[in-house]
Amino acid sequence: MTFKYDVIVVGAGHAGCEAACAAANLGSKTLLITMDMNKIAQMSCNPAIGGIAKGQIVREIDALGGNTGIVTDKTAIQFRMLNRSKGPAMWSPRAQSDREKFIHTWREIIENTDNLYLWQDSVKELVIKNNTVTGVLTNMDVQFSAKSVVITSGTFMNGLIHIGKTQLRGGRISEPASYGITEQLSELGITVGRMKTGTPVRIDGRSVHFELMAEQLGENDFHKFSYLDFEPRKLKQQSCWATYTNEEVHRILRQGLPDSPLFNGQIKSIGPRYCPSIETKIVTFPDKTEHQLFLEPEGETTREFYLNGFSSSLPLEIQLNALQKIPAFKDIQIYRPGYAIEYDYFDPTQLLHNLETKKIKNLFFAGQVNGTTGYEEAAGQGIIAGINAHINCHGGNPFILARNEAYIGVLIDDLVTKGVDEPYRMFTSRAEYRILLRQDDADMRLTEKSYNLGLASTQRHSLLIEKKEHINHLIEFAKNYSVKPQYINSGLEQLGTSPLKQGIKLIDLILRPQLSISKIAELIPALHKEIDKIKNRKDEIIEATEIRIKYEGYIDREKMIADKISRLENIRIKGKFDYNSIKQLSTEARQKLDKIDPETIAQAARIPGISPSDINILLVLSGR
Repeated sequence: MTFKYDVIVVGAGHAGCEAACAAANLGSKTLLITMDMNKIAQMSCNPAIGGIAKGQIVREIDALGGNTGIVTDKTAIQFRMLNRSKGPAMWSPRAQSDREKFIHTWREIIENTDNLYLWQDSVKELVIKNNTVTGVLTNMDVQFSAKSVVITSGTFMNGLIHIGKTQLRGGRISEPASYGITEQLSELGITVGRMKTGTPVRIDGRSVHFELMAEQLGENDFHKFSYLDFEPRKLKQQSCWATYTNEEVHRILRQGLPDSPLFNGQIKSIGPRYCPSIETKIVTFPDKTEHQLFLEPEGETTREFYLNGFSSSLPLEIQLNALQKIPAFKDIQIYRPGYAIEYDYFDPTQLLHNLETKKIKNLFFAGQVNGTTGYEEAAGQGIIAGINAHINCHGGNPFILARNEAYIGVLIDDLVTKGVDEPYRMFTSRAEYRILLRQDDADMRLTEKSYNLGLASTQRHSLLIEKKEHINHLIEFAKNYSVKPQYINSGLEQLGTSPLKQGIKLIDLILRPQLSISKIAELIPALHKEIDKIKNRKDEIIEATEIRIKYEGYIDREKMIADKISRLENIRIKGKFDYNSIKQLSTEARQKLDKIDPETIAQAARIPGISPSDINILLVLSGR
């Protein structure tokens, strides 16, 4: 018996959940297959969402109509806006979540999404006919047919866990690995590689001397991840705690290096450079006498803590002995040691920008199977894969975000154009249009696109229109309202800024770095009255307005640069050339252009190893 669906999503991690919900909400009959329905959207590593550039991705997912931001807000036990000391292009939201409540909240959403169904099982084989995927076969020998299939298996494909010399087969501790898909796709010509990631020890908070650590409190202002969430945080807010390793800790860790899978040849795959294990840190930085560690709560009521900065695959006794040399952990009790895990991934240059594979039609990859690391990067790919899987079923143009439209666009373009030689992690530095891709305006950039597609709800769209109207009204008011010195100078002096010598427009006052709209509103009743007209998300709208005013010159300049570059994005070259026959191109250019077959001249220019002279040749051949 074969059960029929439009879209099948394999794996219910962060990518899989977003993919399945997107496809179902767009109208596709969708099946989400997971090995354990009690581990949906499990936070395998850090119980946190967001951070530098990652927080921007989550706001973009929310602006598109996804759920990661909503779930995070509902389960947050600490929230912070990182990089406040820098410009707004660098501000990045981050939240600690209650791990168990995060799972339960996601499952509640999935089970109440129309067109979305669950099946608990493992997929062992894809059904492929004439280079087109038509369904899956599970370990229970149940066959499901589908018009599109999305693979979001995370670290489970041929997963192998390392704790010292001990090796355990699994996709996560105490959870079985998945077998079959890698081998099948490899035989069909899909390039497969191995990567490595890791996770730290989990600590029993009852054994920690918190009085010997520095407390890090969260923030409780208006900032959230979801543009739909106006409610106060419901869970009890928790603190994080900071401490440091020391030379004695490092001495014990060095003693364990001969038994470290990372250094004795047991692990041969590549790990994330930007999230190194503690043993990698002491080898890479031998002169450093201490490394900062952060103890982070796993939930509102649990006593389990995550030790950020101490990822390790060293033997259990080495991890434990080293930790005991940190004063706050002298009486430490742990729930489990840190471990490393190796897993299969697919070279992402084998994908189109809609995340469909080039060799097998209607087959999509999203998440860590594309060589990325992080919940946010996975979820961002997931929602795009889910949207495009639906489009492949029902018709329409691929939904693709450009580099100047979203961090998600930067992420996917980097993957399919440049590939990966280590687990890919998003940073603000990867985006050339950071000022345009701020966390405060993800809805302004993306919600209209998603609403036109049919994914973003009417509520989201209405809130967007309302927000735009308020921002535009406040800007126009500031441009036209005149401020007289006699009415405001005493207040300006109290705020530490120079008094006026003559009347000016309100917008010129807002441009002063010492002043904010909220501070000025206390001095100007007319401005206060205009602000009072805002009913929903008042603080968010004021902040967005102020950013638009203060950074208008930078924003406009970056838009102009993006517009110039976009001209190259409009010169389509996919399928037009036999690159191997163009002898004017360098050998490296011929090989890489043939492998990736870029969509546009602009994408070709971003391929590593393609020189400006190679691009000029392509422009000439394109008649430009």
